[in-house]
Amino acid sequence: MTYSLLVMKFGGTNMGDAGAIRHSASLAGRSIKEGIKVVVVVSAMAGVTNGLLSLADAAQSGDIARANDEIAAMRTRHFSAAQELGAAPDSETVREIREMHETLRQAVYGVYLLRELTPRSRDLIVAFGERLSAPLMSLALEQQGLRAKHLTGGEAGILTDTHFGNARPTAHTYERVKDRLTGVMSAGVTPVVAGFMGETERGVVTTLGRGGTDFTATIIGKALGADEVWAWKDVDGVMSADPRVVKDARNIEVLSYGEVMELAYFGAKVLHPLAVTPLQDSQIPLRLKNSTDPDFAGTLVHADTANEPGRPVKAVTAIRSVSLINVQGAGVLGVPEVVASVFTAIARENITLLMVSQSSSMSNVSLAVPSTDAERALRALREGITGELKVEEQPGVAVLAIVGSGMRGQRGVSAKMFTALAQSDVNVLMISQGSSELNISVAIDGAAVDTATAAVHQAFNLGQAVAAD
Repeated sequence: MTYSLLVMKFGGTNMGDAGAIRHSASLAGRSIKEGIKVVVVVSAMAGVTNGLLSLADAAQSGDIARANDEIAAMRTRHFSAAQELGAAPDSETVREIREMHETLRQAVYGVYLLRELTPRSRDLIVAFGERLSAPLMSLALEQQGLRAKHLTGGEAGILTDTHFGNARPTAHTYERVKDRLTGVMSAGVTPVVAGFMGETERGVVTTLGRGGTDFTATIIGKALGADEVWAWKDVDGVMSADPRVVKDARNIEVLSYGEVMELAYFGAKVLHPLAVTPLQDSQIPLRLKNSTDPDFAGTLVHADTANEPGRPVKAVTAIRSVSLINVQGAGVLGVPEVVASVFTAIARENITLLMVSQSSSMSNVSLAVPSTDAERALRALREGITGELKVEEQPGVAVLAIVGSGMRGQRGVSAKMFTALAQSDVNVLMISQGSSELNISVAIDGAAVDTATAAVHQAFNLGQAVAAD
């Protein structure tokens, strides 16, 4: 295929140090030198996002010394990378990095003084990871003789709502992005956009949620009408299971938008769960490629995929560290207001629901939530629901899911999954299947998740290529 415009996203591993950044720049540069217009979207350097979250928490707890030590270490890391990439001590890149770290230090000191870390201030702090890596990618491209300009998400035109920590683009975003980036590219300059972040109408920094750099890339892809969006990873695209758990996991050549969304939602660390949504209306393909093997096709994600004969399931994936929240009692029985109050309480706290199940007697509602949100969920439910109801947590759970559009109307898929789990002595705590028939998910004991994943992967022969007819 001949390309005229590509959006390329580089994740944290591909921005890990000067060598990784230089290699990533060479991948973008290869296409630019072929006459293809490229927009580069970058994540923070590997580990920086977690470091920023950690130092923000340290400041909130009053440990400003630890916070300042981490900022100093981060500053040294970015300065070293800039130097290795060819920046002079008095260069614009070094000056920018120094100024950004000083602004970061001031923001963190404000958290320390107030002993308060709001979602808004957390977004401001954590977005520095991408803001600091974008100048390094621009520098690496310039070292290849290419013209580049780095921009924050807001400068690139990404306008969001005020849902800090999990912001969503507004309807005006796409026109803004098109206007701003088209102008840069028409001057023969490659835009380098800091991923993961945007801004509100008032210019306040927001973030798009963990993995949000994927989302940034696809927003830009839709805005510009890109031929494809390429997400560069350190694996061969999307795998049939986590290769660290299942040794014969294999690359999946083609997935539909719906399939990859299900995989992302149920724990496969391949994409932000909403990343494909901007592409669906425009039918723009997304390709996940391996930066260490750039000529490998990777996984192509587009509208519809032909199912492999005899392969109703394409992948098995799992979410670890899950808690089940059980709401039970006679007060639930046949009272719609009680069920409504359960979901209202959860929504008010912005807690992600991984699975929902209600007993046929209607006397029990079970919710699967990330364990990190369990305490908030319990508190919200105990304060927000009416009636004499018990709210209890069952920790140490995992959610296992099989995904594949070929499951639609296919008999025996559930039976095969449950047989594999039973034969591996894995107890099922909760079951969920949507009417779309794209996935079947079960809650199981977290200690059994690796055994269960391998057993289900083997039961559907996902490690073997299907022989052609």
